[in-house]
Amino acid sequence: MLQTVTPAEARRIVADGARLVDIRSPDEFARARVPGAENRPADALAPLGCKEPVVFMCRSGMRTSANAQKLAGCCDEGYLLVGGLDAWRKAGLPVEEDKSQPLEIMRQVQIVAGSLILVGVLLGFTVSPLAFGLCAFVGAGLTFAGVSGWCGMAHLLAVMPWNRRSAAA
Repeated sequence: MLQTVTPAEARRIVADGARLVDIRSPDEFARARVPGAENRPADALAPLGCKEPVVFMCRSGMRTSANAQKLAGCCDEGYLLVGGLDAWRKAGLPVEEDKSQPLEIMRQVQIVAGSLILVGVLLGFTVSPLAFGLCAFVGAGLTFAGVSGWCGMAHLLAVMPWNRRSAAA
């Protein structure tokens, strides 16, 4: 079982020789990260083969908590950073940011899906009730993505020109 640590405790453990492993997606990591952290996305994480302790982190602590059992199998001694990068930043600890990187794909999906639904509702009330079909289409797509784990909108957004730089990094 992995122990939880605060940002200050995690910083001390890392200063004493532990590895800091960020399990967020590469696009999230490219935009903001703790200096010296390694990016090992949760969906592709395998045993790290190291003897030193490992501190695992994500953005808010939710993904590390949800994947705690899998993470525990990746190292001999491990810790979960409570509150993730958000707590690290809030504690005033250093964060490298590259705001020239695009927003994370899932945030882009949320923005586009929400905008399409709003447009569909506005057009449905002001122009034609047929526009409500746009809301149904987006809702069906989001439901399919949740059930299947495959999001067509995310795949489409990933190939857009503004996201190519992140994919190459």
